[in-house]
This record gives sequence, C-alpha cells and structure tokens, in this order.
Amino acid sequence: MRVAFVGKGGSGKTTMSALFARHVASQGGPVVAIDADINQHLALVLGAEERPEPLGARLPEIKEHLRGDNPRIPSAEAMVKTTPPGRGSRLLGFDDLAASPYAVTTPDGVRLLATGSFGEEDLGVACYHSKVGAVELLLNHLVDGPGEYVVVDMTAGADSFASGLFTRFDLTFLVAEPTRQGVGVHRQYAEHAAGFGVRVAVVGNKVHGPADVDFLRAEVGEDLVAWMEHSAAVRAMEQGRPLALDDLEPANSDTLATLLKHVDAQEKDWTTFGRQAEEFHLRNARAWADARTGLDLSLQIDPGFTYGRR
Repeated sequence: MRVAFVGKGGSGKTTMSALFARHVASQGGPVVAIDADINQHLALVLGAEERPEPLGARLPEIKEHLRGDNPRIPSAEAMVKTTPPGRGSRLLGFDDLAASPYAVTTPDGVRLLATGSFGEEDLGVACYHSKVGAVELLLNHLVDGPGEYVVVDMTAGADSFASGLFTRFDLTFLVAEPTRQGVGVHRQYAEHAAGFGVRVAVVGNKVHGPADVDFLRAEVGEDLVAWMEHSAAVRAMEQGRPLALDDLEPANSDTLATLLKHVDAQEKDWTTFGRQAEEFHLRNARAWADARTGLDLSLQIDPGFTYGRR
C-alpha cells in the first residue's frame, strides 16, 4: 500500500511520516520510506546514519531501467515524469524498490529513498518537480501488494498538486494542527482531490486537549480519523535526542496503530490508478512535454496494458 503524508509547512508531516514508518516496521511490515519534500529532513528524523543517494541525480538511469524494451518508448530521453508503463516496460515489485542501490537502511529496518535537495546548479533555473519526477516514475511502475508499505513525505501545502504524483497513493494523510491555518490546507486539498478519487484522511497534530479535537472535528468533519497529542517525547526527538517508539505516550502509540488500520482497510483500485496515470500523462504532454521532446507522447499510452500485473 502506498501512503502519502501532506500538510502545511511546520505541521509535523515529516515527523508523522517517520513515526508511522517506524511503527509499521515494528509490526513486522516491510517499509520503504521516500523523502519527496524539498527540505529533505526524513533521514534525520528516521535516525539514518547516512543519507541515500539522490534519486533526482539518477533520473536518466532510472528511466533507462524502467523503459525496458517497451516499443512505445524509443529512448530514455523520450520519457517524462508521467510516462506510464506498457507492455515491455520493466515493472517493479516491492522487493525491487526496497533493494534499490540508492536506498539506505535505518536503525528500525526501514529502507529510505530520497529525491535529493536543490544543488547550486539548480538555483534560479529549475523547479523542485524535476526532482520528484523520479518518484512519480517509480510509483507508476510499481506493482505492490497487501502488507507492503511505501510511505512518502510529500512537499508542503497544496504544492503536491503541481504534478500527478498526488494520485499515486492508496491513502493520503493530511497532518493538520488545530488552527485556522492548519485546517486551511485541508480545504485546499479536499477541493483539489475531490475530482480525482484521491482518498484523504486528516490526522490532527500537536493537540493539547478536547477543545482542539472539537475544533478539528468542526472544521474537517468525518475526514478526521485520529490525532496526536502534544508529545514531550517527540519534542525531545526534534531537539536531537533519540526516541524509541516505547517512549511515546500511550495515546500517541494508539494513534499510529489507528493509522495503520486505516491503511490496511483500503482496497487497491488498479483501474482508477491506470486511468489517472494516463489522464495526467496526456495533460502534461499537451501542456509542455510534447513541445520539449518533439514527440507525440500520447502514443506512449498502451491500450493493451493491464495495471496491477507483472
């Protein structure tokens, strides 16, 4: 199952991504975590001793690998971030993603990948979506199954909607503080997601008491599925001290278990996944990609390809 964590800057989405990935690993689930946020803090919060090699720097190799011998894709240069798989493409199983040479293993056994941050050569000339394109391609070509977890820490705010990456998940958790600014992102996200079948659930964060929970319920309604109470253990971790999951307050440990139950309750919908992949590919082709490549990229869509099979 693929899970995204989104929220406004400072909401705690990176911390929630890390805690959720660690919880899943503690329950015996195989986990790949991906840092797709421009700030690239997930490795730090997961306690990784080394940083993974940036996927953004390996985009040509990733494209070459994924295109396989798909006759609709003549070269890696003809691939863009939305290029969908087809017959002949090299599809990935979860174990293939976890075994990526660009990943590192955290102390909790989570396999960590990262898009990479801006380099000096990017400043003023590139947008961050050129980095997350590698993640979008990998998820387009991933055939994952029950009990396999991919957790992605996304960019802050509604910027996640600037590419089709927001449709690549089985469930999206929006981390919201009990403030007007915190729930404002929910309004944006819910509105954008409504037309694309994107499943959004709200996780309250930094909750100090019943009044905060009441505020969140009044603002986001049934989308609120759980909340994290203000945590001395998490604050200590954010200040650089180590945190074991057993250090979490019982209510917050229960929240992580609740989130996992919500993820496990989702049903894979490969038909919708394929429709979304092709729709966003056509959108990008018409908007910029045909002109950039000099090709008609609609021809990359293989009508005989079945999503969800390897």
